[in-house]
Amino acid sequence: MPHTKKGGGVFIRFQANAQMTVRVQFTSTTPLRFASIFNLRSSPFSTSRLLFSGRRNVIGMDKEGFLQPAEAVVADSDLLKKKLDALRFSGPQKLQVIADFDATLTRYWIDGCRGQTSHGLLKQGNPEYDTKRDELYKYYHPLEYSPTISIEEKTKLMEEWWGKSHSLLIEGGLTFDAIKQSVAAATIAFREGVVELFELLEEKGVPVLIFSAGLADIIEEVLRQKLHRSFKNIRIVSNRMVFDDNGCLVSFKGKTIHSLNKNEHALDMAAPLHDQLGDVDGAINDSASVRKRTNVLLLGDHIGDLGMSDGLNYDTRISVGFLNDNIENSLDSYRNAFDIVYLNDASMLGVVKLVRQLFPV
Repeated sequence: MPHTKKGGGVFIRFQANAQMTVRVQFTSTTPLRFASIFNLRSSPFSTSRLLFSGRRNVIGMDKEGFLQPAEAVVADSDLLKKKLDALRFSGPQKLQVIADFDATLTRYWIDGCRGQTSHGLLKQGNPEYDTKRDELYKYYHPLEYSPTISIEEKTKLMEEWWGKSHSLLIEGGLTFDAIKQSVAAATIAFREGVVELFELLEEKGVPVLIFSAGLADIIEEVLRQKLHRSFKNIRIVSNRMVFDDNGCLVSFKGKTIHSLNKNEHALDMAAPLHDQLGDVDGAINDSASVRKRTNVLLLGDHIGDLGMSDGLNYDTRISVGFLNDNIENSLDSYRNAFDIVYLNDASMLGVVKLVRQLFPV
């Protein structure tokens, strides 16, 4: 029968099996702080939560004005340290960053309400077609996460969903002005530290691939309106629209990128950033050259985002997961899937510190 004793911020758990083999597990309830991520140490039974610098990311502070520390959970600190050493040894010239957009680069909660996604914020100025797209969402979204449908069948369903949605955007007369107005009115914001991360990676010449099954034109507009600047090292791998001279949507470029093919294979489908956003010259804009960068820092908010690096023969990948909600039920699966898991809609400052320690000035 298990027995648990608490003292000094540590739970000591004793458990004996039928053969009287005793397992002792120490679980620290006091967060451990490290001046440097490279000073990580681990115990084979350690489940301590590791705290990196940064604060919980909230726009509307609570009445006490208190910002809780952002917790980062590391399941295997020895493996993480080996990966960090490998990235540091190879240098920034071998690194690329692959990031999901919604709820990864952007905040999950804003003023106590769920932030909008880049796809969900779109209002095409035609209520009839907005309603039709919402009906498609209600039908297909449960199928996307159904445990009883095979991946092959889901892929067909997602292609069907995305194709119908894109057709409705064209038929409903979506304009580029409607995109601008939708973004301006949207409840969407970047995590604290995202700008610092982009600046640091740009300084180091590290390409950033933003993967999204949504719409590249909307993501670009969010970057314009919310960050008010461009970054030459950023490329968006997403569905891109084609507008006529009057600013009306007429078609989409390339093959459709949906939730189940959002990975390195999609690089061949994606168009580069618009010129006005600071398109990339040379190696960063070349898919083949990007693939030669065989170390990956992957940022995502869903376990499925780990597939974004599929198709890339990487040497070392450090995966960072943002567990924004439903923490109690999801922590174990996230901790086993990602190298680092940030909890409670954390800021991006921990990732900024990680990169700075990888490649100090």
